[in-house]
Amino acid sequence: MLRRAENPARRITRMMMQPYRYIFGPVPSRRFGRSLGVDLTPLKTCTLDCIFCQLGHTSNKTIERREYVPVREVQQELIRWEKEGSEADFITLSGSGEPTLHSGFGEILKFIKDKMPAPAVLLTNGTLLWMPEVRKAAANADIAKLSLSAWDEASFKRINQPHADITFERYVNGLRSFRAEYSGKIWLEVFLIDGINSARGQVEKIARIANAIEADEIHLNTAVRPPADSAVHPVPEERMAELADLFRPAATIIAGFPKRCAANIQANEETILNMLRRRPCTARQIAEVFGMHVNEVSKYAGDLLRSQKIRFQYRDGEIYFAAVTDISNDEHEEVQS
Repeated sequence: MLRRAENPARRITRMMMQPYRYIFGPVPSRRFGRSLGVDLTPLKTCTLDCIFCQLGHTSNKTIERREYVPVREVQQELIRWEKEGSEADFITLSGSGEPTLHSGFGEILKFIKDKMPAPAVLLTNGTLLWMPEVRKAAANADIAKLSLSAWDEASFKRINQPHADITFERYVNGLRSFRAEYSGKIWLEVFLIDGINSARGQVEKIARIANAIEADEIHLNTAVRPPADSAVHPVPEERMAELADLFRPAATIIAGFPKRCAANIQANEETILNMLRRRPCTARQIAEVFGMHVNEVSKYAGDLLRSQKIRFQYRDGEIYFAAVTDISNDEHEEVQS
């Protein structure tokens, strides 16, 4: 049974005094409610370098699978988190990179499923599911959230910029094989970018592949948070709605958060906003100050952007956030929202 939420101020104080190394949150998620993140790789260690990634460009593009962080220490942190009386709707393997690169991710999923008070979720781009050992490990998840944003090799390379050893055919065959073997729920996310993979004919091609995977749910997303590539722009919501019926089952639009009333979410957003009123900061700078995970900061920043409380701009390859009242008139033309 899930435990009662703690006081927001106490939670922030506890996070700063006794920070976790491998778990973060819970963070607000449209799909997973209050989602406790488990981070198994160093920042931006991934099989892809997606142009839409809100964490920036991949610094270590690899398919090397190894124990990037100690399995035992991750388990100990989860035990401590549970004993502290914390609360989450789901526990998700996500964070700084691709979790299936960790050689022990299946063991951690099984530990969550057997020992923790919330379902185990795997958030993966699915590019390593062509490996039988990865599919076997991923089967320990209660829910596997996979990704698909391309329809052929050329679009895959343009949008996802994969490691040289990952072809589009190998990737899609892995998704299909996993569906054939996995008895849990598959949620498939399709990320659309205006002018790149958003034309109806392009989305029809993506939908044909997606529909053959027979996911339990299909989710449409777009760039509601600052992407790695400044040329990436969001698809308007009304256009997303027109494309949703191409999928089977009909896709749900998940871009953005629903209205939320949780006190700790409001407290965290206000804390970040107060800092940005003093000076512009990157997500990493905010994360360091408040002991948050950079992915957690990114989600709060996305919500603040949509409510027009902050803006962002690219400077020297970095994304800086600032409160809207702190940006001079001369900067407004350069700032993107």
